[in-house]
Amino acid sequence: MFFFANSGAEANEAALKLARHYAITRHNPYKTKIIAFHHAFHGRTFFTVSVGGQPKYADGFGPKPADIIHVPFNSLDAVKAVIDSHTCAVILEPIQGEGGVTPATAEFMHGLRTLCDKHQALLILDEVQTGMGRTGKLFAYMHYDIQPDIITSAKALGSGFPLSAMLTTEDIASVMGVGTHGTTYGGNPLACAVGNAAFDLINTQAVLEGVSERHRWIVDELQAINQTYAVFSQIRGQGLLIGAQLAPLYAGKAKELLALASKHGLMMLNAGADVIRFTPALIITLEELQEGMNALRKALAEFVKAE
Repeated sequence: MFFFANSGAEANEAALKLARHYAITRHNPYKTKIIAFHHAFHGRTFFTVSVGGQPKYADGFGPKPADIIHVPFNSLDAVKAVIDSHTCAVILEPIQGEGGVTPATAEFMHGLRTLCDKHQALLILDEVQTGMGRTGKLFAYMHYDIQPDIITSAKALGSGFPLSAMLTTEDIASVMGVGTHGTTYGGNPLACAVGNAAFDLINTQAVLEGVSERHRWIVDELQAINQTYAVFSQIRGQGLLIGAQLAPLYAGKAKELLALASKHGLMMLNAGADVIRFTPALIITLEELQEGMNALRKALAEFVKAE
């Protein structure tokens, strides 16, 4: 079942409301706890920004919604310590974007599925960044051989057009009657036509395999660059969502490197103060990638020289 909206925040808002309503309807009114993770990002509505939990986004708006618990990412023991019969959902990004491009481990993801089943909680995967081919599969959860209860998607779903979706099972969706949740422009014909066209282009063997091939090329190139400049302590991620962790000598200086890269015509993002985030277009050519890496080399030469 699908619920269409306009942004990732709206899709996650719908997912969280559904999880709460499902638990209250099918179980009891006290089953409202939501478990989320430090350094997560799920949107900027009041509910989603509270679930994301990052103070720079969530503070300054008064009392937050109750029954939201944050624990360390990739720590199954931390989840075990707080999950119980009052838990309605666990929500996470398969790869934390703002959390340093940090993938969930297979052990962690499988453990969450087991814990959610044990405590009758829903497993929500926020695939706003990782979905629609970004990791080399249509959705990142497919790398883990698990089945989430709810998935959210946006960004590439509309390929630049405002479109998002919440996906769930027919059984879970059945608790939402007419008027329980809605949105004025969600599911409008133009947005859905754009989404259909984007889906048909992305969900192909050529594009998905191309993402994996480009991942290997970028990682090899970054490792070669690092042999010269020794600025990265770790390179991680999946597909075309790659993070390069700055070495301790350069900790906290991601934005300085971004500024130098921009001067040489290369646009990148940071993921926190210590990680450079690489998120090129899924169909970027090897020639374009090489041009970008050449610019990065120039930026790194200045970056290292300045230290």
